[in-house]
Amino acid sequence: MRRLTVLLSSLILVAGAAPSFAQSATKIGQHNAWGTYSYQANNGKVCYVLTVPTDKQPPTLDHGDIFFFVSQRPGQSISYEPQFIASYDFQANSKVTVTVGDKSFSMFTRGKSAWVENAAEEPLLIAAMKGGADMKIAAKSGRGNPTSYVFSLKGISAALSSIATCK
Repeated sequence: MRRLTVLLSSLILVAGAAPSFAQSATKIGQHNAWGTYSYQANNGKVCYVLTVPTDKQPPTLDHGDIFFFVSQRPGQSISYEPQFIASYDFQANSKVTVTVGDKSFSMFTRGKSAWVENAAEEPLLIAAMKGGADMKIAAKSGRGNPTSYVFSLKGISAALSSIATCK
């Protein structure tokens, strides 16, 4: 719990692309590898699930805190929006590749964050995550270093179900 609180605090610090995270988040629950949280934004409540990688490569780099989360914003017609956040800036105009099983998805980058390039593929990524055991992410840092991460998907379905009725 303490580790996740520290990680959440780090997320708030690194999420410059999402200033609304500066709001105070409340932990709702824990579903294996995935924590669930909510906070009150100016235009309503936001709920999200969050996890950290089980593996970071290459081991010689200081990756800092790395997060993958999926947010749910009731009333904004945004359902399960995946986002990848690093503690470093991604290489300008680079892509992040997310792979679950035999399915791959491309994310565009801006600063320290990455989002699914084609928003129509967001539900496909969520479905793949629900059916997969782990998720692999490949990125390139602003210094040109190739990086990769593995995230456990254990608990993702229960975590997403727990925020499905976020209001």
